[in-house]
Formats: sequence, structure tokens, C-alpha cells
Amino acid sequence: MPQVSVIVYVVSDSAGDTGELAVRAAAAQFHPLSVQIRRAAFIQSREGIDSVLVAAQSDNSIVLYTLVIPFLRDYMVDQARKMQLTAIDLLGPLIDNLEHALGHESRHEPGLNHLLNADYFRKVEAVEFAVRYDDARDVTGILKADIVLVGVSRTSKTPLSMVLAHKTYKVANVPLIPELVPPKELYLASPSKVIGLTISPDTLNAIRKERLKALGLPDSAPYATSERIRKELDHARQVMEKIGCKVIDVSNKAVEETASLILENLQG
Repeated sequence: MPQVSVIVYVVSDSAGDTGELAVRAAAAQFHPLSVQIRRAAFIQSREGIDSVLVAAQSDNSIVLYTLVIPFLRDYMVDQARKMQLTAIDLLGPLIDNLEHALGHESRHEPGLNHLLNADYFRKVEAVEFAVRYDDARDVTGILKADIVLVGVSRTSKTPLSMVLAHKTYKVANVPLIPELVPPKELYLASPSKVIGLTISPDTLNAIRKERLKALGLPDSAPYATSERIRKELDHARQVMEKIGCKVIDVSNKAVEETASLILENLQG
């Protein structure tokens, strides 16, 4: 069977991501037939449209466009009809129907879905903060953080830090290990922003054994023994009591559930 190929020009007055994603999703339904995508982004003039349509005509191609500027969309419709090209308006009908349903005219501004607002930057900053101050790599983060998580190994401190970071909170986390003196910053920080994470010995034992197996190590290693786990949990409890912080039992809790409890405590 000969390889069949078609070229689709994706024309946009913005970056063209939306149109390309739509074409790729549709093209997947015709695998293994080939669909080539040629993106014409940031088209802002009639001349730009003319250039694309001439190329599409010479290639006997399809045109898909996501033009939200009215005069460009109207010009595309007229010219494609004159040149007898297949031109598909991806956004126009949807925008028209939304205008009718909402009783409100659209803004007709390209690229609005790519605007990086203040919330986006706060989220990026919070994620970078969580990475930098993960596992007490830099204890100065304790006093800068919105939330400080403390607990023994495998109490989901790092996953929780990331979930909370995506909610724009700056989170530092500190492992509590009997052989290490907790950083003095823990006792200088406001207890209201420190959250202690505890867990039942049996649950922690099962989690640590699975972790050892994943690393190719025997589950009899000291890291997962009942004696070691009791020692670590006792030490962590003493540190948390000294701090005077809120303590949450994460046994059998999803990370998202624990994150919600932390935020309830923070906002309460």
C-alpha cells in the first residue's frame, strides 16, 4: 500500500499551539497514514494569510486556522473560498456560540491562554523553593518558608512539599533523625507554620520494606526494622513536642488529603 500523505497548514494570530494539538489529535485517527503539519504562527496581516494560502494551494494542502482577530478571520474565509482551498475554522464557531450563550462579545485578543499571570509566577517560585530547601539541604529556608514539614523518612515530606508548592506555598522540609541534632532554626520558627508528620510503626515498616525492595536491598536492613522505626518515631515525637507544632498522622492518608489538613490548620 503506497504511503499517503497530506499537509496541513496551521495558521494562527498567536503561537498556534491549539491548532497543532487539534491536528495531531485528529491525525492519530489515521495512523499509519502521514499528516505533515506546517505551522504559520503570529500572522497579523492579510499579506501573511496570502503567503500561507499560496503555499497551501501549491501543495494541495488543508488549512486549519485559529484566528481570533475578526478582520483576519473574515479575510481567511473570503480568500480560501476564492482559491477553492479547504480551510477549517477551529475557534470561530465556538467563539460565536459562546458570545450568543453568554450575551457578551469576546475580547478578540490572540494569545490570551498564554498569558503568564502573577499566580503562575508564584507557583514557579514556590516549586523552586521546595526543591532548594528539600530535606534540609539549606536550613535557612526554614525561616523563609510559609510551611515547614518535619518527620521521619518516608512520611511523604517531599511529595507534600510539591503539592503545596503548586498551591503557591513555599515549603521547606526537615528529616528528623535520632543521630542528628535538629537545626536551631526549627525552634526559632513560629510553631504555627511547622507541621509534624507522624505515622504508625506498622505502616512505616511496610513502606520502608517496599522501598528497600525497589532499591534491590533486603527488607531486613536496619532501616526497616521495628526497633529502628520505634527509635525514630520516639525521637520525632520529642522534637515535635519541643517545637509545640501541629502533628498530623499520615498513616493511610493520600498526599492530597494530608495537604488539605495542613492548609486547614494554616488558615484556621
